[in-house]
Amino acid sequence: MLFGILGETRAWHDDGTEVPLGGPARRALLALLLIRPGEVVPADRLADAIDPDAAVSAHALQSQVSRLRKALGSGAALEAAGAGYRIVVAHDDVDACRFERLAREGRAALHAHDAERAAALLREALELWRGPALAGIAESETAQPAAVRLEEHRLGALEDRIEAECRMGQPAAFVPELRELVGRHPLRERLAGLLMRALFAEGRQAAALVVFEETRRHLAHELGADPSPELVALHRELLSADASPAPGAPPAQLTAFVGRADEVTEVAGLLRAARLVTLIGPGGVGKTRLSVEVAGVAADDVCFVELAPLRDGAGLPQALLRAFGLRENGLGMGDSSQPPVDRLIAALSDRMLLLVLDNCEHVIDDVAALAARLLAVCPRLRVLATSREPLGITGESLWQVKPLDGDAAVRLFTDRARAVRRGFAADPQVVSRICAALDNLPLAIELTAARTRTLDIDDLAGRLDDRLGVAARGIRTMDERHRTLRSVVAWSWDLLSESEQQAARRFTVFAGGATAESALRVCGTDGETLELLVDKSLLEMAEGRYRMLETIGAYGGERLDAAGERESVQHAHAQRILELVRTADPHLRRVEQLEWLPVLTAEHGNFLAALRWAVEAPDVETGLKLLASASNYLWIRGVSASVAPQAIALLEAVGDAPPAGLGEEYVTCVLLAASGVVGRPVWQRHRATAEKVLAAAWSGGRPGRYPVGLFLWMMRSASEADPLSAFALVSSQRDCSEPWARAAARYVSGFGPLGEGNTALAERIFATALEGFRSLGDRWGTALTLDALAGLAGGRGDRAQAIALTDEALSLTEQLGAVEDTVDLLVNRGDYCIGEEAATARADYDKAAGLARRAGSSTCLAAALRGLGDLALLDGDLAEAERLYGEVLERVDPHWVRSVGTRVRTLAGLGRIAEARGDHAVARTRYGEAAQSVAVMGAEVLDVLRLLGLSESIVESVVGAVSPR
Repeated sequence: MLFGILGETRAWHDDGTEVPLGGPARRALLALLLIRPGEVVPADRLADAIDPDAAVSAHALQSQVSRLRKALGSGAALEAAGAGYRIVVAHDDVDACRFERLAREGRAALHAHDAERAAALLREALELWRGPALAGIAESETAQPAAVRLEEHRLGALEDRIEAECRMGQPAAFVPELRELVGRHPLRERLAGLLMRALFAEGRQAAALVVFEETRRHLAHELGADPSPELVALHRELLSADASPAPGAPPAQLTAFVGRADEVTEVAGLLRAARLVTLIGPGGVGKTRLSVEVAGVAADDVCFVELAPLRDGAGLPQALLRAFGLRENGLGMGDSSQPPVDRLIAALSDRMLLLVLDNCEHVIDDVAALAARLLAVCPRLRVLATSREPLGITGESLWQVKPLDGDAAVRLFTDRARAVRRGFAADPQVVSRICAALDNLPLAIELTAARTRTLDIDDLAGRLDDRLGVAARGIRTMDERHRTLRSVVAWSWDLLSESEQQAARRFTVFAGGATAESALRVCGTDGETLELLVDKSLLEMAEGRYRMLETIGAYGGERLDAAGERESVQHAHAQRILELVRTADPHLRRVEQLEWLPVLTAEHGNFLAALRWAVEAPDVETGLKLLASASNYLWIRGVSASVAPQAIALLEAVGDAPPAGLGEEYVTCVLLAASGVVGRPVWQRHRATAEKVLAAAWSGGRPGRYPVGLFLWMMRSASEADPLSAFALVSSQRDCSEPWARAAARYVSGFGPLGEGNTALAERIFATALEGFRSLGDRWGTALTLDALAGLAGGRGDRAQAIALTDEALSLTEQLGAVEDTVDLLVNRGDYCIGEEAATARADYDKAAGLARRAGSSTCLAAALRGLGDLALLDGDLAEAERLYGEVLERVDPHWVRSVGTRVRTLAGLGRIAEARGDHAVARTRYGEAAQSVAVMGAEVLDVLRLLGLSESIVESVVGAVSPR
């Protein structure tokens, strides 16, 4: 006989027929006896299970036992024993006992790394459950502990099963189930960890980090506890890893590579001998696919840059910076004075890397100039380019990519035809004739093979003959092959329905692909039409985005112009992108920022395309709104400089007076224009007007529409000769109704008492700002405020607190991918350690310098070198300290507020060197320069110097250099 208590209590004969147990009293009695078969259950506990609210007499209990014994018959022995009863059955005949055995064995298999066996055992165990354990009596005082224990084991087995199945592959498939479980059990850290890993495997690192943050909040709110060391370790692991391909990773390939294995080997060998190899050939011959395959075998560190979306060569350096995952400026708006090319050189100067530049022909001159410069100054760099013509620079090796040979062409056609038509089979000679008519060009073959879904092979061959004019062709010139490919694209296009043609030509306005929603909106089509275009190889679908090959896009663009639709479609595209960035903007100041940042990053090419259209149209209103809505994203991601030329152009169109109703948009445009290399004249011209507009927008306690603009205004103005008006404007909003603006204003207002030496008040204000940012889940503001609090702790000598706060801020900047800000924090942590743990400080400075060099950030590198200079000075190596300090002054940006500390410390260090050498005149000059660097901000020199952690003797020297004698 079999028994079940994992759900309603039931019993079955060996033949599967159910045993009639009777009413709920007998079922409750049996359930309690079956919790631990063979063990005696006291009579009072059995009576409580039968009816917790009534006193069941011994006679009544005995009566129920007799009836149950009669119902079970010979299937089980129900015995009186001492002051109670027991049931004698085999443990495996009880579903709960069998479940626990299988769950134990499954967990053991999991620990032994036998995921397949573990999953099978755990699935079998969980299938035994039919409902809540001990249903009907689980709430009774007698049964409750057992029910709780069984449900806990069930949840543990469920976790084990999911982990086992994740180990077997496709962990992302379990995201929905895990999300539902985490929602029901928000304090279950193992479930949260499994969901984080599953999301990470799905390429959604940001979403995984959000799960950690939400779990941390639940634990703190419900239990007053921190996450376990295991979950914290997983969090750190995710921060230091990257589930999705790197920004410049070669694109994932969805189809098999056919026919060029030997070429891959030969080109890879050529790259070992030559530092620049260019794959040349007509469009559609397979240059891009060959470059991807070569990159996979030729180098461990690869950066793949798709240049087709570029309109001209002006954006080439920024495209490379983005591909390398490098920010153009830090959160504090620094390094704006360093040209993008210089940042690239700094990042690549000592890095062993293969740089793949794909589709160079339309920006060939700019690519040639940049490649020549990078190769000249970056000795470990190699470049693989694809183009329809050579770059034409010294040291270039050319590889002519030719059409496939006959056999490979037939294999490719057959492979792609079978992908759209199961069981495809055709006379190889007919297929060979088709491929020959297509000059064996891979793209032409793929487009044509896609038509086998609806066309017979003989019909297809006949139509191609009519279209191309001949049945087969021999070797012809490159120009003729271009014409062949164009004819095939045109032929494929002509076979589309009108609705398909309309969607395809409208899709060409996208730069870098589109999500389904965006494609549907801008193209004015439906999902079925998009899927048909994918089936016919006019579109590709990968990683949740539709994309169009460059050759097809060029033809489609011509059709868009011919239809007279370009202006209206580009307007629709710009409005869609504006809607997207507007939707995302408030989320970037909340806990969801890690989910929305990747969304906007994926649309960066489309954003730039929409912005260019707005500038060229011109549509000043759309352009200003695009910049304002995306400003938060642009600053956090550090790519504000990439839009500076468009911002400057918009300001030229605007003139000196902002358009009516677009005052705040005008202000953010000024800020973005000033972030570029040539932005300072623009800033000087528009600053006064912009400040008046901003003050009007945020007057009377009424919040403006773009809180980040207000905050960035203070950050940008702080290094001016008269920053106090900007400071007063921002700090006046500390009681604003907009929560993020309120937190930001409190953060800024903390610097007022700080500059006056009232560090206690400053700390209270910063703590309030920190609470505001944390309550919103904004990592950016939280990191900045933690850094300010750490500075206060360090200034009063609380080194442990300063380091703890800096560590927390570091974890946040790492989540944001803010390399420059991570460098700043590492340097600050080194400063807190330098007096007592020089080795620890050196490790932080060295790490910071390495990150800064990799990021190509001159100002950040200056901060790290200053720390190393301080160490050299402590060691008595005056020559090395002087060399390092000199390099710092060459690199530091004098217009960046966050560079003030670096400059002051460096000048003070040079003063100490001069004093050590007995040159008191030079020492006084250096100390005076240090004091002036502080005074320009309107702060008290003495208080700032002490806040920087300088010794009293140095503080006295600096202050004395500017004090009357």
